[in-house]
Amino acid sequence: MSEFEILFDVKDGLGVITLNRPKALNALTHGMILELERVIPGWEKDPAIKAVVLRGAGDRAFCAGGDVIGLYREMTDNPGGTLRRDFFRDEYIVNRRIYRYAKPWISLIDGIDMGGGVGLSAHGSHSVASEKFLFAMPETTIGLFPDVGGGYFLTRLAGALGTYLALTSHRLKAADALWAGIVDAHVPSVRMGELLEALGAADLSGPQADRKVDAVIARFATDPGPPGLPAMMADIDRCFSAESVGEIVARLRKQPGDWAQKQLAALLKLSPLSMAITLEQLKRCANRSFEDAMTIEYRMAQHCMRPDHDFFEGVRALLVDKDQKPRWNPPAIEGVTRQMVDAHFEPVTNDLCFD
Repeated sequence: MSEFEILFDVKDGLGVITLNRPKALNALTHGMILELERVIPGWEKDPAIKAVVLRGAGDRAFCAGGDVIGLYREMTDNPGGTLRRDFFRDEYIVNRRIYRYAKPWISLIDGIDMGGGVGLSAHGSHSVASEKFLFAMPETTIGLFPDVGGGYFLTRLAGALGTYLALTSHRLKAADALWAGIVDAHVPSVRMGELLEALGAADLSGPQADRKVDAVIARFATDPGPPGLPAMMADIDRCFSAESVGEIVARLRKQPGDWAQKQLAALLKLSPLSMAITLEQLKRCANRSFEDAMTIEYRMAQHCMRPDHDFFEGVRALLVDKDQKPRWNPPAIEGVTRQMVDAHFEPVTNDLCFD
């Protein structure tokens, strides 16, 4: 395909966007985000474009997340640079634009959809997953938090499921994501091209455009099989509804069975500070508007961009040096203070505000 990181095409009344970094699992760069913001506002106003379709190049991923290695490189090579500010600001502006988009925004997710990719798919009007779909919000594994609107959509999932996904980075396949409401339909990978053609051929005009898209997708939708989450929900609610990370850990320790021990082992590998600010994020974003949630998350992101923050240590250990041995600060949950957590929610000089 083209050397461009992101491709835009207009065909049969559809604005088609292709994330075009297949070797990097279509991870989002700042340049790709800026291109989205350059193009999609015009498409929203163009009467010749009836809907937007977003997809990923290659056969492995829709979008595996944001280009966090780029943020790490700037911190080490150019500490005075502005990427760590601009990346999140521009990404969140695009996330909000998708959430408020006046036309159908249809994500065809034929592979991995994680982190920043979820920010492009979860807030649109329609998300379609194939059997290759794999969802996660894995930010806590690198000392961050589930951003790109995670505080908004995770808190609206059933019971304590959002907290469970946010803290553990648990991965969902299509059946579970459909059950949870994270995606709207399952369509086999081999039929994604046909679905795109059918959307192009359909009349999607008028105030019932979303329902018309629903009808087209329904012609291709199939059963992804039984979900596994329903059988887990009682344990998830029991353990992950606690008010603090320490109490979640305590409940998992008391819970018999392999499931609890597996979750406990996963949590104890993560940044204690990251888990604490994530739990606070979910509390503060619950029942808030999308814009309020994004403002909260932008403040959090900017505080996480301090050179001494666990985020950079997490990226180093997992993605750069790959020694898998992050040195978290503090190293234990008991060392995280209320002051440390609250500092992540303080206003910043370049605060994100929506008109």
